[in-house]
Amino acid sequence: MWDTLGGFNPTKLKSQLKMAVSRFQIASNKKAALLKQNMRDVAVLLSEDPPKEEKARIKAEALIRDDDMIEAYDILSLNCDLLSERIKLIQYSKECPNDLISCVSTLIYASPRVDIPELVEIRKQFRAKYGKKFEEAALQNFGGVLNERVLTKLSVQPPAAYLVQTYLEKICEKYEVDWKSPSAYSNIPLGEPMPAPMGRSVGIAQGTGLGSVLGTTSQPPFAEVVREIQKEDLPRVPSAIAYPSNSNSTFATQQDFFEEPDIFIPPAPGHSKTSAPLAPPATPTAPPADERNDDDDDNSGAKASGSQTPSNQMASYQDLAARFENLKNL
Repeated sequence: MWDTLGGFNPTKLKSQLKMAVSRFQIASNKKAALLKQNMRDVAVLLSEDPPKEEKARIKAEALIRDDDMIEAYDILSLNCDLLSERIKLIQYSKECPNDLISCVSTLIYASPRVDIPELVEIRKQFRAKYGKKFEEAALQNFGGVLNERVLTKLSVQPPAAYLVQTYLEKICEKYEVDWKSPSAYSNIPLGEPMPAPMGRSVGIAQGTGLGSVLGTTSQPPFAEVVREIQKEDLPRVPSAIAYPSNSNSTFATQQDFFEEPDIFIPPAPGHSKTSAPLAPPATPTAPPADERNDDDDDNSGAKASGSQTPSNQMASYQDLAARFENLKNL
């Protein structure tokens, strides 16, 4: 009877409208059940010490979004009921009746924005009936024919800050949670969306659980700590320009900033600061020829090579000691 190549079919349209009403009801009940659990989760987040406000606000936005979707489902379901009852009028009217333009256009607009597969087929049926131009006008809301509430509830814009704040307060009141909005959110324009989270309610070292070692989340940032240190009046090293070498009196007043390093110089063996420098050891006399043996001949090379070591060590040590004395007198 009707065109089988994708044309308008009133019987198929009516069945799809009826199925969409049932689908809307199932989706609304499912979201309503999840909303109750999500509300309890928000109450738990705000009851913690410290309260996790940023995560609670994100969940509150999800609650608002689900509430808006349920409201849109109810309005779209009413439109489907109305169109299914007036299917005969749609069937025998060449143009869309004026009192049904808003309902038909709203269903076409909502088809890609809600997870209801029946709306896709309903959109195809109305496109076959009224043409592609009618479909494009509905998708672009040409002439402002769409339902204003559905248009608002299906918007991608985030909810306003005052609405998020109201949801949090109502949830705390319902579940008897003692929580108040912190002063950090008092300067947010209530008509604007909530700002992006900055991590104020996120603790330190959550993975290891050692956050108490580092401190609480109220610690100032590292840059502020550096600025506070720079403000302190710390003693500075006197430079050659500020304290020239010939102004002994000025430098003497600043010597309290420094402590003389305790440089310990161990004395050389057999030598002290009060005693005179040790004289080089006397050259040993050679033993008689008859007392020498073959072993002396073997060790003669080693003794000759080590005979100059004590005098060289003494000279190096005395030079090092003189340098340290000069450094201490500066």
